[in-house]
Amino acid sequence: MHWSDDGRLHFALGIEDTFVPQARPGERAIDEYELTDHYRRYASDLGLAVDVGAELLRWGVPWYRVCPEPGVWDWSWVDRVMARFRETGLTPVVDLLHYGTPLWLDGQFANPDYPVHVTEYAARFAARYGDVATDYTPVNEPVIHALFTGEYGYWPPYLTGAAGSARMATALATGFVSTQHAIARELGDAARFVHVEAGIRYVGDVDAPEHRDTVARLRDQAFLVEDLVTGGVDADHPLAAGLLAHGTTPAQLDWFREHAVRPDVMGVNYYPLHSTEVFERGVHHGGGFADPRPYRDTGTEGLRDVLTTYAERYGAPVMLTETCVTGTVEERIAWLDDSVATLHELRSEGLPVVGYTWWPLFDMYEWTWRHTEAPRSEHLLTMGLYDLVEDGAGGLDRRRNPVADAFARHARSAAAIAA
Repeated sequence: MHWSDDGRLHFALGIEDTFVPQARPGERAIDEYELTDHYRRYASDLGLAVDVGAELLRWGVPWYRVCPEPGVWDWSWVDRVMARFRETGLTPVVDLLHYGTPLWLDGQFANPDYPVHVTEYAARFAARYGDVATDYTPVNEPVIHALFTGEYGYWPPYLTGAAGSARMATALATGFVSTQHAIARELGDAARFVHVEAGIRYVGDVDAPEHRDTVARLRDQAFLVEDLVTGGVDADHPLAAGLLAHGTTPAQLDWFREHAVRPDVMGVNYYPLHSTEVFERGVHHGGGFADPRPYRDTGTEGLRDVLTTYAERYGAPVMLTETCVTGTVEERIAWLDDSVATLHELRSEGLPVVGYTWWPLFDMYEWTWRHTEAPRSEHLLTMGLYDLVEDGAGGLDRRRNPVADAFARHARSAAAIAA
């Protein structure tokens, strides 16, 4: 029996795994594993997750390091990490694509051969580690991918506008579908897929004439890649005309419906301080890090909304695949307690919620590090169960804080109830 089928609420953690290795003037490549010293401390890091009672760990693969040149594969470090997963008994939920592509892939997601390359990478991973890794997220947060790479021009290939966003959505969805089919061919019935999307919400003056069309498109776009991969985009889909106008062909839309894939678990990422964006009448907000819209803390109300919406839209069990607040220990514990209580309430009301993920296990560094020359210490985000502490030699120690104790209490309480 798969863990998502046993009726329990399972507790998970994640290690921040954003990889954007490309750089241009004024930018630095970003690799969160390097920034957080995970490449060196992977063995003890997995042990930390076990220590606080996690059953599952969302963990990503640095594709650009695994495949440094076309046709060249270096699995040596990943081999060691997967061996450590076997030792600990943690179940990996493998993030195959958490933003970055290899450096040699010209045009990144806009490269016409991107789906071929990402599919080969996924198939090779599944074939090599299928004895320990059976749960996969083909693309983490495809709406963020599409916005940052295709609409805001923030990440490679730096496309902008609705046309760029539509192009990226189609490319990402094509690779997503091909990846899931390839893994299923390798692993057969053992393969399970945790699709993960960002739970973005829009509030405020959303009906103002200057915002109405933008809000409608953004709300539909939040579901677009998942709608594509699950075969839900036909001529009546609100974004079908836009896709066709921006280069997606009718044959491609037919292909998605004919090759549709489904989530075994529909994951939703929700951050109470950042997942709800506010539109203000008479004010232009472009969106994205360069021109952000203001946020509104909608707390557990927003959490209920996104989990219920995704469960109903895709007809699959749902999992909170990322959540936390950046703040003091007390603020983090308060959100942990409130959000866990909300998941228990939703389950008691009949919503099929199967998992809770605190993200991240230890602190991380803000993506704005990519656009400055400041040391990483100036970009530290206090989010984790463990603090990152400079060791004086360029490395980072992990210091347990009381959020870890609170997480362990919830995780072990859920396990005890099941037992």
